[in-house]
Amino acid sequence: MTKVKYYYDTKTLNYKKIERSKLQMLRRVLFFITSSTAIAIGLVMLFFSIFDSPKEKELKREIDNLLVQYELLESQIVNSSLILDELQERDDNIYRVIFEAEPIDASIRRAGYGGVNRYKKYEGFKHSELVSDLHQKVDQVSKAIYVQSKSFDTVLDLAQNKGEMLAHIPAIQPVANKNLKRMASGYGNRIHPVYKTKKMHWGMDFSAPKGTEVYATGDGKIEKVKRSKRGYGNQVRIDHGYGYKTFYAHLNKYIVRKGQMVKRGDLIGYVGSTGTSTAPHLHYEVIKNKRKVNPVNYYFNDLTAEEYDKMLELSSQENQSFD
Repeated sequence: MTKVKYYYDTKTLNYKKIERSKLQMLRRVLFFITSSTAIAIGLVMLFFSIFDSPKEKELKREIDNLLVQYELLESQIVNSSLILDELQERDDNIYRVIFEAEPIDASIRRAGYGGVNRYKKYEGFKHSELVSDLHQKVDQVSKAIYVQSKSFDTVLDLAQNKGEMLAHIPAIQPVANKNLKRMASGYGNRIHPVYKTKKMHWGMDFSAPKGTEVYATGDGKIEKVKRSKRGYGNQVRIDHGYGYKTFYAHLNKYIVRKGQMVKRGDLIGYVGSTGTSTAPHLHYEVIKNKRKVNPVNYYFNDLTAEEYDKMLELSSQENQSFD
């Protein structure tokens, strides 16, 4: 039952019923609803500022789970990197050594992905650093895997061509010399026969009678032939491919032409004493990747272990060269 309110009229000295208009009634109702709503909203906000809503609790559980997954994933990436490092080590120091290939530069293996803003999209969040760092590691591992995959493709090609490559590598003596009595001077600092001063001798001198056969030490292509009365005299250079070249000097004559293909053991010329030479001999050099190296390391198809040891002993003596 609706309560009726009265007021005291001092003029009539009587109580009169308070009459309210519909507008006043509407204002009162609206005020009640508004104030109630505001109080309710305030209470709800106060509650949720102290306690998490079910949705927030669910989201926090998902975030915690994602953080755990990120940490596990990072651990797996680290383990994968270690395994990849082992593969790279084997590739550079075993497989590529076997097949006479240069190791891959570390700067190429470790190169990341370019772009200063590549990880900018991960900025501005609570765990931005974690997410960005993880993506960087994934990119680095992906790049390293790509480089290693390409390297294994190269090694596979080298393995398939191993037989051909071995045929091209210099592997015999250029002059028949089984008894080793014709090795006159080795690679290293030697006394020059004319100037009588020590000078780097970039090859080996094989003393032999004029006209002794000279053979190609590996398969290849005649890159240069030259007749001269000075310096190295009559000479031949063979390009064997795979970074190898051989040089034959002071020939009496050569019987090959530029561009001709030769096989290991093919006759290419004859021992002489042309150019700056003090006696009939063959000056022989091995060039690997544009650097002159000691030829004594390239007779493995020609000598027994005992003969090779004797060759090392003779070639290491600091005697006088023939050119």
